[in-house]
Amino acid sequence: MGKANLHVFFLLFLILSSFCESNDQLTQANSLSPGDMLISEGRVFALGFFSPTNSNQSLYLGIWYHSIPERTVVWVANRDSPISNHSSVKLTISNSSEMVLFDSEGRAVWMTASTTIAGGAEGALAVLLDSGNFVLRLLNGTVVWQSIDHLTDTILPNTRVLLSYKAQVVGRLVAWKGPDDPSSGDFSFSIDPSSNLQIFIWNGSLPYKRLDVVNEVSVSGGTYQSNTTSVMSQYLYYRGDELYYTYTVSDGSPYTRILLDNRGNLSLLSWNNTSLSWTLASNTPSYCFLYASCGPFGYCDVAAVPTTCRCPDGFELVDSLDLSRGCQRKEALRCGKKSNFMTMPNMKVPDKFLHIRNTSFDQCADECSRNCSCMAYAYANLSSAGGTMGDTSRCLVWTGDLIDMEKASFFHENLYIRLAESPVQKKNSFLKMLLPIIACVLLVTFGTLVWTCKSRGTKKRTLAR
Repeated sequence: MGKANLHVFFLLFLILSSFCESNDQLTQANSLSPGDMLISEGRVFALGFFSPTNSNQSLYLGIWYHSIPERTVVWVANRDSPISNHSSVKLTISNSSEMVLFDSEGRAVWMTASTTIAGGAEGALAVLLDSGNFVLRLLNGTVVWQSIDHLTDTILPNTRVLLSYKAQVVGRLVAWKGPDDPSSGDFSFSIDPSSNLQIFIWNGSLPYKRLDVVNEVSVSGGTYQSNTTSVMSQYLYYRGDELYYTYTVSDGSPYTRILLDNRGNLSLLSWNNTSLSWTLASNTPSYCFLYASCGPFGYCDVAAVPTTCRCPDGFELVDSLDLSRGCQRKEALRCGKKSNFMTMPNMKVPDKFLHIRNTSFDQCADECSRNCSCMAYAYANLSSAGGTMGDTSRCLVWTGDLIDMEKASFFHENLYIRLAESPVQKKNSFLKMLLPIIACVLLVTFGTLVWTCKSRGTKKRTLAR
């Protein structure tokens, strides 16, 4: 079928479907079975049963875009408990106000759980919203469960994702195992359990990709403009002990989603109504963008063509044939000996830092200068951000190897790296001390000569008389 015919077919589908009554609610009086769908009020999303392939071997309950021809699943309930026999499968709301998915043998393969329901006597209903959120609430309006608190591999715009509670990791994206397998894969996306200042993509329990350290409100690539009319902004913020992530898109933007795929790529995708397909707006690239791929003290130079690993000034490659081994100092640091700090602008600062809160720049620099084991420091004034994460400034110091650095124009951090005073610097320092002394000696000598000459001239004139 040609693209033109596909457009016509899809338009007719939307017109005909608009005459059908759309039901966005599930109540205790009805249930949802294979072939049934809930459709959000604005006909943006649908919830129902699907099989990833035409084989129909496994059945899942999920949410997908209703108003585009390509079925794009954004949430799966029973991703790790597929149903093989499709008969008598149903989703219901129990008398205790919980949603339960039963298989053909009457076994509960998935259910919601909430500690906020007091007896469940009021009754409940579930509503599919145009935001893509599936909400279970009591008849008095109290929300007791929602799908956005149980993400799979996708984050939708305006979704408030709870990342951590009391510094403990809560929410995470988990990629599909394969393109047609919704079960939990190897890659996940979550806050760093050792610091709320950065987010990782994990391969199992190992770091795979690290985003930039946050600066109070924005995360790496805080604002992205895909065209003249579409702007995407993303934020991290605290509410009490809870840390949230969200992103927004400007009015009139096409459908947009963040996807963690089964290869570990975190991508921003937007729907193209002309090609009727998803287009890549932004993603996490590979090669030296991967975690620690440039080794200790090495950094990924994004501006280089091709992108490559480099060493900071004062360092050299350990092995030019294996850039992953990183860089080593040309001049070793020695405690008690003079050292200097070199400024590297536009950096994604390294991992494994010590976070010092609410200090001045001078205090941050002094904290590193007086500790001979400190390798580098970075400072950010956060007062203009409103202190949403509790700080007015942020000082980071590093006492070990500098790992996982990048340099690019879209990073806005200055990294100050400690260097030993080189022989050239020592010579320059000596000359700086010596030159004023020489100048003084020359000045005194010149003055003495002038005085001597004047004295002799005066004596000659006296004798001549």
